[in-house]
This record gives sequence, C-alpha cells and structure tokens, in this order.
Amino acid sequence: MTDTPILELRNITKSFGSVQALAGVDFEVRNGEVMALVGDNGAGKSTLVKCVAGTHEADSGQIFFDGQEVHIRGPKDAARLGIEVVYQDLALCDNLDVVQNMYLGRELNRFQILEEATMEQQTAKTLKSLAVTTIKSVRQPVATLSGGQRQSVAVAKAVQWNSKLVLLDEPTAALGVAQTEQVLALVRRLGEQGLAVVLISHNLNDVFETADRITVLRLGRSVGVFERRKTTQQAIVEAITFGAPAKAVEG
Repeated sequence: MTDTPILELRNITKSFGSVQALAGVDFEVRNGEVMALVGDNGAGKSTLVKCVAGTHEADSGQIFFDGQEVHIRGPKDAARLGIEVVYQDLALCDNLDVVQNMYLGRELNRFQILEEATMEQQTAKTLKSLAVTTIKSVRQPVATLSGGQRQSVAVAKAVQWNSKLVLLDEPTAALGVAQTEQVLALVRRLGEQGLAVVLISHNLNDVFETADRITVLRLGRSVGVFERRKTTQQAIVEAITFGAPAKAVEG
C-alpha cells in the first residue's frame, strides 16, 4: 500500500432539492488498499460513490485522481480515469455466457468479425489472475452460475479494462456463507494485486475481514477514518450511530 491516495475527495457537497445528501465530505483511498465505506441508510454512501462513478456530479468540492485534480461529469469520465463500479444488481445478462458478459459493449472485432478466440483467452486469463477457479467454462451461461460466481464475473469484468480503482457496492448481499467467503477472498486479492478498492457494506464482519481502513459517514458527513487493526466493531457501530470522530485513527 502506498501513502499517496489514488483518489482523494475534498469537501464534496451534493444536494437534491432541499435534501443535502453530502455536506463537506472528505474521502481517500490508496493503491493496494481496501477502504471500507460504512454508514446507516441515508448516510450518503451511495451518493458519494455515484459522484465518483459519474452518475451524479458533485455540487462543489474537489476530486483528485493520481495526484491531479479532475472533473467527473459522467460515467465515461470515470472510465477513462480507470474507475469501475460493481453495483449490487451486478448488471449482468443472464442469457449471455461469461465471455459475452465480460466484453459486452466492448467486443473485439476485426473486419466486423468478432475475435471470439482472443476474447475467450483474455477472459480465462483474467479469471485465473484473480484465482477464480469455480467457474467450469467461460462459455457457461451466467444464468447457470451461483451468486458467488456471478459476483466474481462482475468483479473480473471491472478489473479487465486496466482499472485502477474498483468500487464494490454490497458485494456479499444475499450470498450464503461459502459464497461470501469466496467473494471476500476475491476482494482481498484485488488489494494484494495493487488495485485500490472501495468496499461499501452494511456487514461489519465482512468489513473487518477484508478492509485495511474504514471510513464512516453519518447524515452526509465524514465521521472519521479508522484503521481496522486499531479499532473494534463496537467503535464503528458507535460512530455510525452517534458520531465519534475523537476515536478515529488516521492511517
């Protein structure tokens, strides 16, 4: 993990009419780090992620990526920077196979003929690099995959395009115990491979199993940044519920 943030947000604000979703939020994540983003419903987690992903544009504040100030006005701006998001609904097509999902909208072709062999090889290579071994065939329809396997495909799709930052929205929601462990191991591998990872989760067990640091939001404001090894789940719950900036430990 490096000390310089790959992504740094300073004093980000966002309102929807009379509702202020974010009020002066600071946030950062470093290369090789899994940064958890936690907070109760309405804390501003989804809005913050959408400002990074380009779904929403922040009303004010600054965004720095790789040390340079950037303006993210749409998803294409985020993608050009190397920011990929895996939303909770995964956005996979059940009727397509793994390869087709991985390259959906980005198909390789030569003289208008799909390069099936190249896409198949690259898909297998990406899955292997992430140690995803439970998928029998990259030509297997996504509809036949388990929840954990589907999540693995969605994450692999995100990292295949030379991404630098991956945002994961509730990646273990509705998964069983074994599938959850499979996905959490994948999240840890992303950090080990040098990617910056933002993990949005309500499950503190998952957070404490994978995260290096934890950022707590409450009512649209930053409560603090906690080092996972120097804090407890109780301290995080108190920060989420009441706000406890004095207990935050800066990384």
